Amino acid sequence: MNQWHLFLAFFRVGMLGYGGGPSSIPLVRAEVVTKYRWMTDEEFAEILAIANALPGPIATKLAGYIGYRVGGAFGLLNAVVATTAPTVVLMIVLLAVLSSFKDTPWVAGMTKAVVPVVAVMLAEMTWQFAKQARAALGIWPAALLLAACFVALQWLGLHPALVVALLLVAAFVGRRQPEAANGNERGERRKVSP
Repeated sequence: MNQWHLFLAFFRVGMLGYGGGPSSIPLVRAEVVTKYRWMTDEEFAEILAIANALPGPIATKLAGYIGYRVGGAFGLLNAVVATTAPTVVLMIVLLAVLSSFKDTPWVAGMTKAVVPVVAVMLAEMTWQFAKQARAALGIWPAALLLAACFVALQWLGLHPALVVALLLVAAFVGRRQPEAANGNERGERRKVSP
C-alpha cells in the first residue's frame, strides 16, 4: 500500500506543482508531513535544506529521497516517475495547445493568476519553518539567524547552497566544541592525568 500512496502523493505534486520547484515544495510537504506523516516538519526542513544545496530540480530530489526512505529502491523509482511523468506529458500536450493561443488574454491571465497562489503557499510554509526555528532556538537567536540569512542571500548575493553549507558546518563545529570540553557524547567526563 505504501507504494501506491507514494505514487499518488508524488503524482499529485507533479500535476499541481505549477511553476516548478518553489511551488512544489509546499505540495510535497502537505503530502509527506501532513497527509501521510512519513516524516516530521523538522526532518522535512533538514531534507529541504540539503536538497536546496544540491544541483538539480528540487521536486525530483525530494521525490527520490523520500521515495527511497518510504519504499526502498523501488520507492525511489516510483516517486521520481510519479513526479516527472505528469510534467512531461502535460508539457507536450499543453505546449501544443497553448502555443496556438499564447497571444489571447485568457492564457496570459491564467499564467499571471497562479503567481499569487504560489506566493501564499510559500509564505505559509515559511511561517511554519519560522515557528519551528523559534521553538528550537528561541525567538531572538531565530530572528538573528533569519536576518543574517536574508542579508547573505539578498544583499551579499551568496548562493543558497553556500549559506546552507556554512550553517551545517557551524552547527557541526558548535556541537563538537562542548563535547570536546566536557567529555564524550554520553556526558562522561574525561579523567585528567596528573
